[in-house]
Amino acid sequence: MRIVVFGQAAFGLDVFNALREADEEIVGVSTPRPGSRPDPLFEAATDANIPVIATPELRKKESFEQYLDWKPELLVFAFVTDIVRKRVLDAATHGAIQYHPSLLPKHRGIASMNWPIISGAAKTGLTIFWVDEGIDTGPILSQQEFEIDPQESMGSLYFKKLYPAGVQALADGVRLVREGNAPRIEQDHELASYEPPCGPEHAEIDFQKPAQVVFNLIRGCDPQPGASARGDDGQLYKLFDASYRPATPEEDPGTIIAVNEGTAEISTIGGIITIGRAQLEGERKVPAAELLKVDMVLRRPD
Repeated sequence: MRIVVFGQAAFGLDVFNALREADEEIVGVSTPRPGSRPDPLFEAATDANIPVIATPELRKKESFEQYLDWKPELLVFAFVTDIVRKRVLDAATHGAIQYHPSLLPKHRGIASMNWPIISGAAKTGLTIFWVDEGIDTGPILSQQEFEIDPQESMGSLYFKKLYPAGVQALADGVRLVREGNAPRIEQDHELASYEPPCGPEHAEIDFQKPAQVVFNLIRGCDPQPGASARGDDGQLYKLFDASYRPATPEEDPGTIIAVNEGTAEISTIGGIITIGRAQLEGERKVPAAELLKVDMVLRRPD
């Protein structure tokens, strides 16, 4: 089966390598337009003498005809951020399958890992689905469910669970398509949710809310976009590597009550949140105790 991999970065590279290790036939690769640094998937395909077309170039006649010369049977989407036009999808006789880090139809869109944690969900998962013209609306090929640990951040959830399982799930999905055993289970669109991209405006910490709500926001925005609070010194701080324990501190919510071995403890309504790293705007992340001092008060940014 003639496969074209669409993707980029480490995830695209790992999917590419997993398919090659499974002896799948990759006849072409499509990555975003080259930037200042070579993309890992682009480099790997080039080293393997597999032709590459920049995804935006497929809108042009010459590049599209080159793509058609590959005679694609299945497209594998592994971290695709460009819009892929319908004629590109239709040219593949078996269509296209894609990885999505949520249990579709819940959490469609690009912030599907942030919002389950921010909302306090106990479970999430991944979906391999058939690509159609909608946003994460195509039939489901396979799904896996994962628990969200109470102290887990978006980053740890992705890199420890959703990333490695997603690479394998795409490879398994390709095998099922090749064997003619790949399901096409229609999504229940009435159960769909679609949240906006999780940006800085969604990551502002309100310390007048309960401790668990504050903690969920911090870990759901770690590492991106980073939950933020403004200190009584006027500086905007982003907070990372958080942990939480129930308590009834006497200090006002948002007050730094202790620093210890590089960390800083923040008083909240019903608990104490410990911050491992902090960051000022435009600067690198450092141990929280380097920036957050005892008796400093953090508040929601204006």
